[in-house]
Amino acid sequence: MPASPERTLIAPGEMNRRTGRVLYRFVLTLTVVGFTLAFVFPLYWMASGALKSSAELADPTPTLVPQSWHPESYSQAWTNVGLGRYFLNTLLLAAGAWLIQLIVDVAAAYSLSRLRPALGHVVLGMMLATLMLPVSALLVPTYLTVTDVPLIHLNLINTPWAIWLPACANAFNIFILKRFFDQIPAELLESARLDGAGPVRVLLWVVLPLSRPVLAVVSIFAVVGVWKDFLWPLLVLPDPARQPVTVALNRLAEFMPANQLLAGMVMASIPLLVIFLLFQRHIIAGLTAGSLKG
Repeated sequence: MPASPERTLIAPGEMNRRTGRVLYRFVLTLTVVGFTLAFVFPLYWMASGALKSSAELADPTPTLVPQSWHPESYSQAWTNVGLGRYFLNTLLLAAGAWLIQLIVDVAAAYSLSRLRPALGHVVLGMMLATLMLPVSALLVPTYLTVTDVPLIHLNLINTPWAIWLPACANAFNIFILKRFFDQIPAELLESARLDGAGPVRVLLWVVLPLSRPVLAVVSIFAVVGVWKDFLWPLLVLPDPARQPVTVALNRLAEFMPANQLLAGMVMASIPLLVIFLLFQRHIIAGLTAGSLKG
């Protein structure tokens, strides 16, 4: 049976013409440059603003290039307000949320995918239903939960657990993991069971080694989600000594010069940019991974 012709936005006949190729490359270049400027220009504006003087930033006529360069604003922002301590707080919150979220989400996805408990589809549907709710609608019930944890009646305010516990059950990550676990050939799991491996051992020695791409995606989402969060840490971490860098910069904004504030924002953004640039291939591979070749 002859293969069906490939369907594309541009007909192959148009690409064979010189005019079609030129027009295609022009539109493609214009689109790439436009999207690049739309995403990169705000980062450049923030980084270059930190190099300007406070008077130049207050000038109603903005300048694309600083008239006078002040790179010392970065070191001053780091030392004058103690950003190092807030970075450590953020790192602690992100690392704990990543570890707990990975444990809970992997266990939930594996049980829904392979152990198939009773009413598992109902549980998964209820989890996915939470994705339809705006975050603001969940703030009050979540806050009431961490101020008085059901059954054990603990107040988690001003503790890292107020960040870690709400972040551990992520419906989106559970759905991604379950979809990946569903694609693992049942023959591999069955052969492991015939060798005497129980459910936990099958998970640790068979499923997880095959799931490195999707685990990388979940890990990146977990770290980035906690690192950039502002509203929830502002509510549950009122103690300034325990606040992450996003909350600390907002609290200290009225006491900092504008260029030092921008410098602090740039430094707070650098870890997320580095993570994305280093692991962008893992993100795409993990989200598109859905089958294994035997």
